[in-house]
Amino acid sequence: MAGQDLGRLSVTEPERPKAPWHPFPLVELCVLAGIVLLVLGLLSYETDRGKAMLVSGMLLGSIGGLDTALREHFSGYRSHAMVLAALPAVGVAAVLFFAGASWPVVSAAPVVVFAAALPLLLRAYRRRAG
Repeated sequence: MAGQDLGRLSVTEPERPKAPWHPFPLVELCVLAGIVLLVLGLLSYETDRGKAMLVSGMLLGSIGGLDTALREHFSGYRSHAMVLAALPAVGVAAVLFFAGASWPVVSAAPVVVFAAALPLLLRAYRRRAG
């Protein structure tokens, strides 16, 4: 649809924001390394090394997606408010879990953090998108 002529009306979609390291494909290489680590980790899952590769692969893949979501959201290109609001919520849940908090606290606190972060992220997106 980008650049397509619809009768007399021409519709163009805004260009996706480029990374500061463009044209080097850093995000793509992160995701590729994450996929390789996931496969290698699955092949040797029983070992500590295999589990570390699985976790590292998930982290690298997530970083690749997070980079794109942050760049698009804060440039006003596309809203990724729900994904970005889930990030601190998951972080709070992880900290509470490993700190030994009770299950009701581990379950409720991320919901509160998500509910607080979502309107702030939506406001930031709307301010940038115009």
